[in-house]
Amino acid sequence: MAAETAVDPPNVADALDSTSDSGSVEVANGKRKAETELERAAKKNSPAVDEANDPPLSKNHLKRLKRQEQWEGFKEDRRSKRKDKRHERQARKRAQKEAIIAEAEAAGIDPATALQPKEPWRFRPVPVSFIIDCDFEQYMRDPEIVSLSSQIVRSYAMNRKAKYQASLHISSWKGKLKSRFETVLKNTHQNWKNVGIHECDFVEAAKRAHEQMTGRHGGEIIDLIKPREAEQDPGSDAGDARTDPPAVAEPEEEDVDRSIVYLTSESPHTLDRLEANTSYIVGGIVDKNREKGLCYNRAKEHKVRTAKLPIGEFMAMQSRFVLTTNQVVEIMAKWLECGDWGQAFMEVIPKRKGGILKGEDGEAAATKDADAAGKEEQEEEDA
Repeated sequence: MAAETAVDPPNVADALDSTSDSGSVEVANGKRKAETELERAAKKNSPAVDEANDPPLSKNHLKRLKRQEQWEGFKEDRRSKRKDKRHERQARKRAQKEAIIAEAEAAGIDPATALQPKEPWRFRPVPVSFIIDCDFEQYMRDPEIVSLSSQIVRSYAMNRKAKYQASLHISSWKGKLKSRFETVLKNTHQNWKNVGIHECDFVEAAKRAHEQMTGRHGGEIIDLIKPREAEQDPGSDAGDARTDPPAVAEPEEEDVDRSIVYLTSESPHTLDRLEANTSYIVGGIVDKNREKGLCYNRAKEHKVRTAKLPIGEFMAMQSRFVLTTNQVVEIMAKWLECGDWGQAFMEVIPKRKGGILKGEDGEAAATKDADAAGKEEQEEEDA
């Protein structure tokens, strides 16, 4: 019996080895299968990195990237130039002050009397509104949007320190422009005073501005913007009525909104004066004059009046008549102060434009106001 049940030890060992080998193969196959499944799932959930699925950049895109890189590369140079120009302005002011003191001493006058302090600033609102229409982002490149943001900041700063403060509004507040103010400029616009910032279009912004102008705190109706006698009493005698031209040549349409005037160089009408309780729209666009008629067509679409500044009537220019957004706002603010378009143009338009008053020598016209000298440093594009 013992011989029948005996088992050869080497055979048992071989059987165990065979079982172990087959089990190892199965485990190895299972691991490889699991790893394959995990890799497949990872590839499915991860973004494609296959070059075939990642198309090459277009030439225009590469050019934009190159321009952006160049813009960032010259950032420090632009900052240095602005600093040098600021120092030059300060040196000029010191030289002017020393010259005034020297003249006073030579004439036997007390220098303190010659250096009369400026009239202290005070807030004097008027019922006129300037609205910057920023609904042109799709026509501008990134550096141009940066330039527009700087022009808006300048418009606010200038209007804030003007003798008379118009109500400043910004419409179509959205997109990259809004993002830049909230990030790069650190929401400084939230501290601005007497400024309306609206996400709606310029028509709705003008309605809100009109409510403000006609309200209790609308401001003082100064003589320059008061209605003229002929406009107040159409039935008065011809000898008593003033024969001055109206503020804007009347458009042919009957159903236009008369409380809004969109300023555009394509308009056939010329602005003669500013009117009380009226909103003047300035196109917030920097496009190097690539797009033609955008502002005019936009105004006609919304059925509002249009007009252009009377530059051709007062100025002889050696270069194009295109002005920046802040320059247009500043020209109108200067007119509210002096009532003279020629003086307003000479004080605001940079000398490098080569503009002179018609009928006057350029140098004599340029010296009407010493402060106009600082305008030649103003650049159309700012970082």
